[in-house]
Amino acid sequence: MSLGFPTLMGSRRDQIRMTEEELRAFLDEQWIVQVATAGPKGRPHLVPLWYVIDETLELRGWTYAASQKAKNLERDPRATLGVDDGIQYDELRGVMMECDVEVERDTERVAGYGVALFERYSRGDALAPEVRAMVQRQAPKRVGLRFLPTRTVTWDHRKLGGLP
Repeated sequence: MSLGFPTLMGSRRDQIRMTEEELRAFLDEQWIVQVATAGPKGRPHLVPLWYVIDETLELRGWTYAASQKAKNLERDPRATLGVDDGIQYDELRGVMMECDVEVERDTERVAGYGVALFERYSRGDALAPEVRAMVQRQAPKRVGLRFLPTRTVTWDHRKLGGLP
């Protein structure tokens, strides 16, 4: 029984995989990562998070220490991250990263995570002193999250040239 989907001969995974440069450019232009952790009852806990990218394509963010994702990562320091874009099939692109997660608790380092986030999301504008002060005030209540990818899968359906 056909469901109306085209029959594909073999995998086209190699055709749609992003290069490291394409992945960096994609992550640079996107704004939100979905973070999935294992909840207290074993179900996925999925939430959006702001992020910054470092030179090795590791992502970093911060969250309240009392948040569910922080509690989940204390119990099991693994997460799966997802960033995607596109509406139509031939526009879809994204990345899925399975990660080990380091939770940073040192207040000064956590403040550094916060400053880096606000610098990225201010779109290059210099941070106002009151924003820096707000980050410093929030840092003791937060933890930094460093996502260390152990497996990365990317896709960019635009590379198929409009073919389903």
